[in-house]
Amino acid sequence: MLNSMDFRRRRTDTRCPPWIRLTTLHVYCAVPAGHQDVSNLRISPADEGWEQMDCELELTVLMPCLNEADTIGVCVRKARESIEELGLDGEVLVADNGSIDGSQPLATAAGARVVQVVERGYGAALMGGIEAAQGKFIIMGDADDSYDFRDLAKFVHELRAGYDVVQGCRLPAGGGTVLPGAMPFLHRWWGNPMFTALARWMFGSPVHDIYCGLRGFRREWQQSLDQRCTGMEFATEMMLKAGLTSARIAEVPITLHLDGLKAHAPHLKTFRDGWRTLRFFLLCCPRWLFLVPGFAMIAVGLFGYTLAIPGAQIYGATLDAHTLLFSSLSLMLGWQAIWFALITKTFAVNEGILPPDARLSRLYRVFNLERGLLVGAVGFFAGVALLLVAVNQWRLAGFGHLNYAHTMRFVIPGATLAFLGFQTILSSFVVSILGLRRRRHVHVTESGVQRLRRAV
Repeated sequence: MLNSMDFRRRRTDTRCPPWIRLTTLHVYCAVPAGHQDVSNLRISPADEGWEQMDCELELTVLMPCLNEADTIGVCVRKARESIEELGLDGEVLVADNGSIDGSQPLATAAGARVVQVVERGYGAALMGGIEAAQGKFIIMGDADDSYDFRDLAKFVHELRAGYDVVQGCRLPAGGGTVLPGAMPFLHRWWGNPMFTALARWMFGSPVHDIYCGLRGFRREWQQSLDQRCTGMEFATEMMLKAGLTSARIAEVPITLHLDGLKAHAPHLKTFRDGWRTLRFFLLCCPRWLFLVPGFAMIAVGLFGYTLAIPGAQIYGATLDAHTLLFSSLSLMLGWQAIWFALITKTFAVNEGILPPDARLSRLYRVFNLERGLLVGAVGFFAGVALLLVAVNQWRLAGFGHLNYAHTMRFVIPGATLAFLGFQTILSSFVVSILGLRRRRHVHVTESGVQRLRRAV
């Protein structure tokens, strides 16, 4: 009765039949025209007249894997048991990153679907796995048996409640538990608490364990983040962008167990990955990397000027030309840092590294290239005018000796203003160039071209 059926490629929102669980990415189904229920249809090879149909599951349990033969089988079996106990339409997916210890067949034998990810790195493996996942929800976790995959219910509950991401918390601050020997001392008492505090302070992330590798999220939401990190920073990048985009974030307590690895040490390297994480924090937050230090240096410089211009004395020390010189250095460094903040933020937003910022949009409604050039020109010529005053004083002295302390009160501010003005002019052009939008391709039909020609 194939002729009476409508065969077409589609993505269904209905629950997949039980026998589709833990199978391949694509299944072939005959869909009667006008019907959405496929629960009674049989799976068949791609016979003539059949078309491929994607079937979305509710959950994918994703495990990145690199030489995890000691534990991969146990982790997969635990995840499958949890999926079956909860009655979910789900799969266990292993994103292998080039294992050479036989992890792949062990994962397959335990009931997982295995995909190969060529690009090396923890984040790269997860990106490849997310791309191949069939689940509407994805719960990711390490394959070293440090996380108990039988404890998926709390994650699924929060995801069904509408949260974009559900973060596990191993630390007591969020109700979690770290079993003896499960986490290195530096990670437990310094690294994780420090990075978590920075994430809460700099990015508004509400979680208490930023580095926890067990978390669940909506696949559609994660793909909208446009994540870039291919290393261990992938996990923190997700949570930082979640905070920046005001995503709905939930946190559930979990227990961290001692991993079952025997053949090799954990992949996480304390100082290497710690520095990479701190570097990423700073790169994603121009405000704290450039803007705040810039304003602080300008404040120090202006304070120095207010003391040095009148020649104030503090505890018998006279603040004179040398104080002006140091204050000018602080002003120039601070002004450059502020421009770096603006340039970095503009580039990051335009490239999708950071989400759009309403404050940046408001700034550009007030500040544009023409106003930047005007401000820069005023500062530059004001500095040149002060330098000319100093030259005139030298002329009046017959180009001989000058009062050093008096003359430097014109030379140093003049040179500083000229520098700041010139830098403002150049930086205004740079920001304006970065603000240019890419030209979009406009589709014009043949009839549209003909109408345009007739109009011309």
